[in-house]
Amino acid sequence: MANISIIEELPNIIREGKIEAQNIMNHIGNEDRYVSELIIPCRNIDGLFNGTIGEYKKAKWRNRLIYGDNLDIMESLLVGNDKELSMKGKIDLIYIDPPFLTKSDYKSKISILKNDEIVEIEQLAYSDTWKKGIVSYLKMLYPRLVIMRELLSEKGSIYVHLDWHVLHYVKIIMDEIFGEENFLNEIIWSYKSGGVSKKYFSRKHDTILLYSKTRNYIFNPQKEKSYNRNFKPYRFKGVKEFQDEMGWYTLVNMKDVWEIDMVGRTSGERVGYATQKPENLLKRIILSSSNEDSIVADFFAGSGTTGIAAERLNRRWIMTDIGRPASIAIQKRLIGNEVEPFIFKKLDEKSTNTKSSSLILKSIDKVPFGEGKELICIELKDYILDIESININKKYKNLIYEIAEKDSLSLIEYISIDPMYNGETFISRWQDYRHKENGYKINSRIELKIPKTEEKHQIFIKIVDIFGAETSVLKEI
Repeated sequence: MANISIIEELPNIIREGKIEAQNIMNHIGNEDRYVSELIIPCRNIDGLFNGTIGEYKKAKWRNRLIYGDNLDIMESLLVGNDKELSMKGKIDLIYIDPPFLTKSDYKSKISILKNDEIVEIEQLAYSDTWKKGIVSYLKMLYPRLVIMRELLSEKGSIYVHLDWHVLHYVKIIMDEIFGEENFLNEIIWSYKSGGVSKKYFSRKHDTILLYSKTRNYIFNPQKEKSYNRNFKPYRFKGVKEFQDEMGWYTLVNMKDVWEIDMVGRTSGERVGYATQKPENLLKRIILSSSNEDSIVADFFAGSGTTGIAAERLNRRWIMTDIGRPASIAIQKRLIGNEVEPFIFKKLDEKSTNTKSSSLILKSIDKVPFGEGKELICIELKDYILDIESININKKYKNLIYEIAEKDSLSLIEYISIDPMYNGETFISRWQDYRHKENGYKINSRIELKIPKTEEKHQIFIKIVDIFGAETSVLKEI
């Protein structure tokens, strides 16, 4: 590829991208290849769910977190199904933070206890390497951007978050897909964090390209402080001036250079995801280019910041990511922030699923608990993991063998339970997950209060281990 000019390759990239996108739109079927579960955030603290689990009213809309290839997911969103309407022309705002073609592998760090000491295991989060470099990258991105345009409403806009690696090439294909006339801004996000260089000026900014679908787009101007010269009052007639600890200022429409801190190591936002973006950045974007009740989408969701920000600002949201570690990190983050119930979707893997792990229960019982209630008592015994099938460094495998021998349950990252499973839709009514506050362990004994019935209950337990493998247990009591 070194001898091939990317300028010469661009027409082929565009032609092939158009064909791929058109083929998707031409043979869209009505087959729903995804399985769904409703997650009702109920973060467990002490092992006891203190409340009554009731049935939630059917809502016209549920926010969605979807695990899988975003091209397949967007195809599904375009067509819709008997349960969900098509999203074609329904999304007011799309924000994407795709790979940057850094030619690097990004790893997530898993903290785990060994002999009461915290040790860290590195696992591949995602790879930003491309076989044919920029050509492969642009071929990946082009058809996805075409489909995103189809999903945007007539008043919608898209923010594409990049850096210096591919910005200039992506700008060309954005002009092709959305039209030069619909380019609105090249936003510079400036930050202070990161390394420094002695060979060139330190790279301390990302660039965000902003395009609209039409000229009739949503835009809510945001205000920022503009400090007066020497921080003194001007006292101009008709000009409102304000004062803070720095001095006098006026409020002006926000410019296209944004100084926003990155997510620091000690930040309460931090979830341990490699390229996590700050909430303040996404809040600014969402406030500017959507209204309350708008649908906001992020097809490279990463750590889930877009959904968190949208939730706080009363927007509806859709998030997708192809990484299993990312999807679990997002679920944990949403639950920890006590968001509204949301749908988690993934490709139906019934035909291809191979069991390599299993959860062993010590006991599961049902006892009366006051008037009209029962207490479901679940005690976990063991988690059997096929360690040899895990794609991690050998030194980590030896560590996992040692931990599995002493405390296999500490390898469980996330557990969710439906104590009233109806045989169709899994409703995650209770969750627990590893975090620093609980010593990086889930509770092995779980107690859930449920409404008393004369019928038997189906108890559906799902777990995801620290490497992203999922297994489940279904018991009737």
